[in-house]
Amino acid sequence: MNLSPLHAATPLARRTFLQSGALAGLGLTLPDMLASRAAEAAPARDPAGGFGAAKSCILLYMLGGAPQQETFDMKPEAPGTARSLFKPIATNVPGIEICELLPELARQADRFSIIRSVHHGGNALFHGAGVHYNLTGWANFPREGEPFMDRRDHPAIGAVLNQLREGRGGLPVSVQMPMWITQDGPGREWAGQHAGFLGKVYDPLVMDYGYLKLNVDFNNLPAQGEASLPGTLPSSFQLREEISRERLGKRLDLQSRLEQPAFGDGTRLARDWGRYRTQALDVLGTRSTWKAFSIDDEPASLRARYGDDRLGRSCLTARRLVEAGVTLVTVIFGGWDTHSSHLEHTRDWLLPPLNRAFAALLDDLADRGLLDSTLVAWTGEFGRTPLMNGNNPSGRDHWGRVYSTVLAGGGVRGGQVYGKSDNLAGDPKDSPVHVSDFVATIYHALGYDSDTEVVDLAGRRQRVVGGRPLQALF
Repeated sequence: MNLSPLHAATPLARRTFLQSGALAGLGLTLPDMLASRAAEAAPARDPAGGFGAAKSCILLYMLGGAPQQETFDMKPEAPGTARSLFKPIATNVPGIEICELLPELARQADRFSIIRSVHHGGNALFHGAGVHYNLTGWANFPREGEPFMDRRDHPAIGAVLNQLREGRGGLPVSVQMPMWITQDGPGREWAGQHAGFLGKVYDPLVMDYGYLKLNVDFNNLPAQGEASLPGTLPSSFQLREEISRERLGKRLDLQSRLEQPAFGDGTRLARDWGRYRTQALDVLGTRSTWKAFSIDDEPASLRARYGDDRLGRSCLTARRLVEAGVTLVTVIFGGWDTHSSHLEHTRDWLLPPLNRAFAALLDDLADRGLLDSTLVAWTGEFGRTPLMNGNNPSGRDHWGRVYSTVLAGGGVRGGQVYGKSDNLAGDPKDSPVHVSDFVATIYHALGYDSDTEVVDLAGRRQRVVGGRPLQALF
């Protein structure tokens, strides 16, 4: 497992200062980070005094692009292959139907709102653009044909929150798990996951367990026998026995004094050093902090409700993290790029764990009195084509012209459907929602309006999102 609060396009960047091995040797990446001119911006407003009901957010991201027709926008009257072989079922809200393979979610429809008219403003056909659009809220992909992370990118939601907020209880503000979204390995992570033009200091913490592929075979393997699992406590997340928290602090202080002639006491770079020092000590040196990442203390019955697979374990860990004080946890659930064997994969591999884990998360948050203060968002790069393709076995291809998303908790009223797609689930028919509006709604729930600004590396003020929130959902 790799714990990464930053990223650069070099192999070294995959080892981060939060790993005890790197810290112990003090071959730290921090001097390199500081030399990158990372600039700290004052928050545009006090989140505690904002209008949002949500203290935190769990973002469930369906990597590959989930089909609207087999999840939350069934079209039983559609002709031919536009009609799913799965049947719609009634929910506990009269008039709202979803896929028959989501029965546990169907009984909780009064807790969530479905948005059936989200779009990109066009039809983004590659994953990199879709990732950037949905994780930043900006549908102007910065570099045509260059989908990988770059400091010219718009910052991820978690990176924006890192600049606007301070961590609570020794925990980071933003965590992504259990993987980087990557094309085929380290150094080829898609844009939209890090701090982009805000600088490395605001990169979210990524708990990378090494699940790098889009295809379904890597998605839901049995938990038994895997080397590293979400919800476990790997050795790299703890200080080595011979290094105490006090000793670590002294080493960091020494490193700070060595760097001080270059940066001085009052510079923003020097303050960044203090931020990294505090985070390193908190995450590595505080038992209560890193225990928040472990599900070992949870009852076996609760773990079973979530499911002993990557999505279930990640969702349970996400609940523990927001309960402990993390603002945003992004959970990546891959396998949705179903260009072939679409129905088989959605039926056997994708919808059952989604139904189980998503429903368990909503139940668990509600049981603990956390749902009202925790926004749960469900999205992906795009949807899938209205018609099945000619592959053998057949599948659905990428489709950004319309897709479905879901919001629950955090002030959002449940039991609603917002927007409507046409009879093929191919284009918005009523109340179209641009992806920037969807992301603006997440910010709204967290207490930030669309005019909130952050400061980039060049000292320029930048709006956090270009869209407007869906006020009707609240």
